[in-house]
Amino acid sequence: MEVLYNSTRSKQSPVKASEAILKGLSKDGGLFVPDKIPVFDKTFEELAEMTYGQVAYEVMKLYLTDFTEEELKGCIAKAYDSKFDTEEIAPITEAQGAYYLELFHGATIAFKDMALSILPHLLTTSAKKNHVKNEIVILTATSGDTGKAALAGFADVEGTRIVVFYPKNGVSPIQEKQMVTQKGNNTYVVGIHGNFDDAQTGVKQIFGDSNLAAYMEEKGFQFSSANSINIGRLVPQIVYYVYAYVKLLKEEKISSREQINVVVPTGNFGNILAAFYAKQMGLPVDKLICASNENKVLYDFFCSGTYDRNRDFVLTSSPSMDILISSNLERLIYRIAGNDPDKNKELMDALNQGGVYTITDEMKKHLSDFYGNYASEKETIEKIHELYDSTGYVIDTHTAVASCVYDKYKEETKDVKPAVIASTASPYKFTRSVMNAIDHKYDTMEDFELVDRLSEISKTEVPKAIEEIRTAPVLHNHVCEKSEMKQMVMNFLGI
Repeated sequence: MEVLYNSTRSKQSPVKASEAILKGLSKDGGLFVPDKIPVFDKTFEELAEMTYGQVAYEVMKLYLTDFTEEELKGCIAKAYDSKFDTEEIAPITEAQGAYYLELFHGATIAFKDMALSILPHLLTTSAKKNHVKNEIVILTATSGDTGKAALAGFADVEGTRIVVFYPKNGVSPIQEKQMVTQKGNNTYVVGIHGNFDDAQTGVKQIFGDSNLAAYMEEKGFQFSSANSINIGRLVPQIVYYVYAYVKLLKEEKISSREQINVVVPTGNFGNILAAFYAKQMGLPVDKLICASNENKVLYDFFCSGTYDRNRDFVLTSSPSMDILISSNLERLIYRIAGNDPDKNKELMDALNQGGVYTITDEMKKHLSDFYGNYASEKETIEKIHELYDSTGYVIDTHTAVASCVYDKYKEETKDVKPAVIASTASPYKFTRSVMNAIDHKYDTMEDFELVDRLSEISKTEVPKAIEEIRTAPVLHNHVCEKSEMKQMVMNFLGI
């Protein structure tokens, strides 16, 4: 069954998966969505006997239908290899009755590795399939994790260049060090004076500049994206929810067809949207629990049906979720609007012009799969401390937001179904916040002293990603105003 991809904003002709991956964003500014959600053609019992890579193939082949078996298996083999520090790729740890799906065992110790390890291979394969001769310029905005994971994935990949914009004062010291020490002749990292939403808006404006696109074409370049607006990022994220379910099934933690809940710390909405797609495919998921930090625009949306970004932007200890414009929510809005691009465009135009839109009561009825709540900074810190105190298990700030919201969900609903919590980053990525939560006495230590102390108390090895940046020289020290982003790209490309 062929799956084609439509834009969320117009009724233009659908494109094949490889074309959607290459383009990243539709030329009308919309996101690509599958024209149908496929269903599994293997039983969960069959999937339970497979490795992560094998499950990845069984899920991704259903969406990327113009890739041959050899092409797709080749991409998967290159992605899920020794870059990950555990053989199972996404291990599960049980703590306090919940299952923490550890998505941070890749090269940059954040969940973005799960998709960004494979995206460069999907992209270069797509370029060959579509006889693309241009050099592909990956343009990405990051709130901290996507940037490094994309840089690591695309560094020195032939036929590509990558430009990453991040908020100069809006990421953790470790996140920034990971990005600015990135090697690779085709990499370029720029801090902007502004927040993540400014960076993301700037990138979308560059994508939407038709004059620039024509000039780039003339010079032998074309843009694509490594953000979760690229369907090539989203499809691989569906895999780990399926893998988690069948792993729990194999270990007899759940019975066949038993429903689970999924809890996701949410910023740009891509990670939880992947869980939603998994549910639509037939994965036995009941509630999709959307956890926000103090930038609770999504919590307010699920409560009221109104999305309103006109509010103070809060810098928190979970910076990857410090987002007021959740780009991937557009894919859900399109779906609950009955796959109506005109209705979706009307709402997105309202967001762009006035910063707010309200969905209809009919659309609201289709949000029953979701539960939204948020955790304050105080609650987040208390959760890290309490979980460590009672179990010895150390989680990062983003995972703590999810864990805290899950506690609120249980308290509110008394629902005791098995729950998978997406653990989206290693605690080593946010050592200062994590160690301060465990004990204030660590406050006086230097960043890398904290890393070593965390290793001692958690009885885990310091990840290679952290060891590598201890003494790595800074290779990128570019900073610009948000209005200068386009010029920075032009400078890098020498055009």
